[in-house]
Amino acid sequence: MIARKEPSGPDVRCAIYTRKSTEEGLDRDFSSLDAQRESCEAYVRSQRGDGWVALPDRYDDGGYTGGNMERPALGRLMAEIEAGRVDCVVVYKVDRLSRSLLDFARMMSLFEKRKVSFVSVTQRFDTSQSMGRLTLNVLLSFAQFERELVSERTRDKIAMTRRRGQWTGSRAPLGYRYDAAASRLVVVEDEAELLRLVFRTYLETGSLERTAAALNAHGHVTKRWTFRDGRTSGGRQWDKPHVRLAIANVTCRGMVAHHDASYPGLHAAIIDEETWIRANALLERNGRRGSEDRIPLRHGLLNGILRCASCDSAMSHVSTAKKDGRTYRYYQCGNAARKGRSACPSPSVPAEEIERFVLSKARMAVRATRVVDATHISVAALAEEERADATARLRAASRDRGRLARDLGVASASRDPEGTVAARLADLHRQIDGNDAAIAAARRELDRADASAHGREETDRLIRLFDPVWDRLAAGERRRLMAALVARVEYDGENGKLSITMAGDFSVESRSGS
Repeated sequence: MIARKEPSGPDVRCAIYTRKSTEEGLDRDFSSLDAQRESCEAYVRSQRGDGWVALPDRYDDGGYTGGNMERPALGRLMAEIEAGRVDCVVVYKVDRLSRSLLDFARMMSLFEKRKVSFVSVTQRFDTSQSMGRLTLNVLLSFAQFERELVSERTRDKIAMTRRRGQWTGSRAPLGYRYDAAASRLVVVEDEAELLRLVFRTYLETGSLERTAAALNAHGHVTKRWTFRDGRTSGGRQWDKPHVRLAIANVTCRGMVAHHDASYPGLHAAIIDEETWIRANALLERNGRRGSEDRIPLRHGLLNGILRCASCDSAMSHVSTAKKDGRTYRYYQCGNAARKGRSACPSPSVPAEEIERFVLSKARMAVRATRVVDATHISVAALAEEERADATARLRAASRDRGRLARDLGVASASRDPEGTVAARLADLHRQIDGNDAAIAAARRELDRADASAHGREETDRLIRLFDPVWDRLAAGERRRLMAALVARVEYDGENGKLSITMAGDFSVESRSGS
């Protein structure tokens, strides 16, 4: 343990930290976390003569790995230490606090900075001496080695199990349930019949969208799962992703997948080999054709602004290449893209028409003083948001740069340059190069944000020059200007209505043909 300090008050405030990697057994009256805390409390009581007192707050992390610091109770403990409300941290074993050498070194640095002692009740050591520090590092090295070894064994076990044809997934796919006694998947006949219907319908229609629509029309839903605590998942309407997942899954043909390979499974096949190959060949052919013909374009003038009023869903800019060589642009409702055109009364709208209409209204609106004022506020807020984001990333990257430099100094001082330290040094140099690139990128974005923060007069001048300036702007610049002027556009194709909300809550509403 770290050398004890003289208590600043009458007591040495001891925070007891406990951790368990899995959630197994945590619902019992007396869990592993309780056992750890009881041992730590007994140790604190044995030091009562030195003024040690266990704090009543519990810092228990059940179901969290020690390989990182992403743990809620540990986060609270670190905050208490930073605030100066803890004098000593007590754990049952060192690996309960961390199984990572790097994370543990960071915590020890904070402990020393705040003059906080650290005690492991089952492993006696004093880190004020060189032998104690060596002991601690050896213990942590073995803890990290054990964690990495367990991970490797788990991955190897999964790979070996899959090669033997056994199922190792968390949820059984459509058509099956997992029989723990037999350690394999078994066919659920009513689900299997639904899966066969999915394949038949897709081969008949040749369309994911029409297959989903046909399944929904007959009242079929996706597979339902029930968890041990009674929660349920699934049981939703079919859409294109669900159909694609069901057809592409090799499990239904009696195979087990592992990474890019497939192995004969111990379970029975629901779909015969020929049907599965035909359906997946069609799936690949349609996917290739769709990717060539239908191209999402992120730089549509109204991207991020235009929404479908019927579904309250964003409408994305899409381009379709036709056989006559022409390219057609339109905005498609996100709900229609997922569930099919029949799911939305206004699934798409021609891009050029709606962009032209919104642009004409924007040109009229810029003459209103309140729109100019609101645009200035919008531009300033956007610039401030970009500046704050770039500043935060610059600070974080700079902190990481300092940490990496310290780690590099420690590694360089090692007497083992030919062994594992060499790999560590190479890794640190790679991290430093990436960190330097991140710092440079953040600085460039900060400069751009500063340059885009115009004053009130400059914004007014640019808005007044809207017409002559617009035609000279690039596509990305037009989109940014439109986003600053227009807050929201709602398209209601069912009622032929288009509503435009300008930056200053200045609304424009029009029906088709008006």
